[in-house]
Amino acid sequence: MHCALYTAGTCRSCQWLDKPYSRQLADKQQDLSQLLEGLPVSQWCEPVTGAESAFRNKAKMVVSGSVERPLLGMLHRDGTPVDLCECPLYPASFPAVFSVLKSFIARAGLTPYNVARKRGELKFLLLTESQQEGGMMLRFVLRSQTKLAQLRAALPWLQQQLPQLKVISANIQPVHMARLEGDEEIPLTAQQALEEEFNHVPLFIRPQSFFQTNPQVAAALYATAREWVTDLKIDSMWDLFCGVGGFGLHCATPEMKLTGIEISAEAIACARESAARLGLKNVEFQALDSTGFATGKGEVPDLVLVNPPRRGIGAELCDYLSRMAPQTILYSSCNAQTMAKDLTHLPDYHIERVQLFDMFPHTAHYEVMALLSRR
Repeated sequence: MHCALYTAGTCRSCQWLDKPYSRQLADKQQDLSQLLEGLPVSQWCEPVTGAESAFRNKAKMVVSGSVERPLLGMLHRDGTPVDLCECPLYPASFPAVFSVLKSFIARAGLTPYNVARKRGELKFLLLTESQQEGGMMLRFVLRSQTKLAQLRAALPWLQQQLPQLKVISANIQPVHMARLEGDEEIPLTAQQALEEEFNHVPLFIRPQSFFQTNPQVAAALYATAREWVTDLKIDSMWDLFCGVGGFGLHCATPEMKLTGIEISAEAIACARESAARLGLKNVEFQALDSTGFATGKGEVPDLVLVNPPRRGIGAELCDYLSRMAPQTILYSSCNAQTMAKDLTHLPDYHIERVQLFDMFPHTAHYEVMALLSRR
């Protein structure tokens, strides 16, 4: 992938861009092999890859510059801004949208936030695109509600220019720190969830719910989970840290009892909407802490699927799963280091299959999924 920003030295977010992609993939596979060294693996599956450019469905743009000439991109540590509107990781549809958004910032009088001076209102623009007919969700991250009336007044012009914007909201982040968003979300459109679809499974994205940023590889990840679970012929399943329900909804059958747990109420609302759309009756999604839920239950499902954040599931949940002793654990991880550490706390389980999913080309990051069977 060629990137003018990388060549010029103004953006080095893709740390491995100088490395041939085949080498990137080999290095990631080697890293995973070293992390799992000493843990017996029955089957190493071939890594799953996707497009090397234009694969991201989401842009997180720092807004800087002036209200008349805003810049959308990032800030270096010394405060120097870099405009990333032409970043080749974004789909071809994004640059034109960014151009209109720059005009809208000026039209609405949304003063970019100045970090050094702690002045201004507009901190970030968060843009997400669905593969479902190119619909988009746009979030304005503001320091306060001071400019909210101006934003609302100018919004009809923006919607006329960009009819693909299905969901628009304002997030209030008043704290002067490197925090992407605050707790308060103010909807600015009647529609509050962006529709998506992977492998004929309807999914929904709400403003404060997590969703994978590489749809092509994420769809392959969910499809693989469904294939592995189907082979097991299970009757009951927990989907812990379930997010919007992608894993559980792919694996569920009308007869299976599925329980999905996620701390984010926004994500749970998405999962419930998908289950209803699929007509699944034997499904329950709850907004709870996954560890607290699991350790407070006496029942033992056939399979426990975990998809934790980067910190992993932790020793407490590992110890409880060891005592609870489900026959199968399916572990999906965005941080192989913490996954490997967690697996050492599950000594009664053997790795049947493991597979790398390259969600993040040109960086050292990757996702991995492992199927664990009780010895």
